[in-house]
Amino acid sequence: MSSPPRSPALLTDRYELTMVDAALRAGTADRRVAFAVFARGLPAGRRYGVVAGTGRLLDALADFRFGDAELAFLEEHQVVGAETLAWLADYRFAGDIRGYGEGETYFPGSPLLVIEGGFAEAVLLETLVLSILNHDCAIASAASRMTAAARQRPCLDMGARRAHEESAVAAARAAYIAGFEGTSNLAAHARHGVPSAGTSAHAFTLLHDTEEDAFAAQVAAMGAGTTLLVDTYDVPSAIRTAVRVAGTQLGGIRLDSGDLATEAFRARALLDELGAHDTQIVVTSDLDEYAVAALAAAPVDRYGIGTSLVTGSGHPTARLVYKMVARHDGDGTGDGAGDGWVPLAKASAGKASVGGRHWAYRRTREGRAVAEVLRPSPQAGPDERPLDRVLVRAGEIVGVEPLESARERHARSRAELPEQALRLSPGGPVIPTEWV
Repeated sequence: MSSPPRSPALLTDRYELTMVDAALRAGTADRRVAFAVFARGLPAGRRYGVVAGTGRLLDALADFRFGDAELAFLEEHQVVGAETLAWLADYRFAGDIRGYGEGETYFPGSPLLVIEGGFAEAVLLETLVLSILNHDCAIASAASRMTAAARQRPCLDMGARRAHEESAVAAARAAYIAGFEGTSNLAAHARHGVPSAGTSAHAFTLLHDTEEDAFAAQVAAMGAGTTLLVDTYDVPSAIRTAVRVAGTQLGGIRLDSGDLATEAFRARALLDELGAHDTQIVVTSDLDEYAVAALAAAPVDRYGIGTSLVTGSGHPTARLVYKMVARHDGDGTGDGAGDGWVPLAKASAGKASVGGRHWAYRRTREGRAVAEVLRPSPQAGPDERPLDRVLVRAGEIVGVEPLESARERHARSRAELPEQALRLSPGGPVIPTEWV
């Protein structure tokens, strides 16, 4: 039995291929169009979103090809006709893509991506684009709230065991963009360069005859700078044992249960009493941004966050959509601007959209963002910075950048927002979106 096809070209919904098939038969497949990716609104209570996943999308786009295995599958299952199979065999996206840089904050209506090209070549990308961006933006948006609540204390992703194996890798990458220090996931380290860290679980302590034996084995393997898990049995006894085994240069202790604030205060007092003044306290155990904020006054040095991170802290999707916003009529008249583009918009109840191609700008006043401005032409107004980056030009991928650039962009973008953006209380978008 042959292996199933694995190209990202089949990470699509069947209706996209149905539309391509029908458009080829109708002679409209090459009509130039523009699609935009945006969110009609933010998840309930959120004040801003964070762009993530663009780099992963560009990687997938480079491999978006219909090879022999994919074509044989489509033919066997009669998904499309012979004409479309021949067209797919030569498929290469040859259009243009621009959009927000990874790490940038966004708001309702923000055109995170604008995809321009022939209808058939552009519509094929819908599911790939949305599946990557909806997941990664959701994780990055939650992670940004967590790192803001942590107030410069490092956060570590520990969610791999609470997610699909591949989404866990993507989540670690997205969280790193939004300020997480690193991840426990080795695949994220290997593929994306996200720093990795990890020590031991309760099983390691339970394996040994005594807690002291377990600590001694870990210190022998990793040095005194390691972090020891101290809540398997009795926390105060474990802390004393840990300092006795590793000395006052013990790197850290981890608390994974109980009232974390109370335990952290007690642990800090005991560590200081034992002379381990520089030993850090790491807390884990189903943390989210609210739990992190509640620990602000506690002597906690680092947070390990798992389930809430990889599920978007209650919002596992960014609610992004992929909508056609303009069609080129080919006669140079279009909307009256002489460029031939005709704005298109849905009027469906609850799903209305704004038609036309737009370029995005962030208006600031005294260094603070005051509005998201969407213009029908690439021309910035006073005190506006452009948000669009060219990602693909005539089919050539040109927007690849280091992950650190996205991480730095997020830090700048979040710092530019009004102070109320960082509040965890329910609220709407922190700045308005203006179409001009």
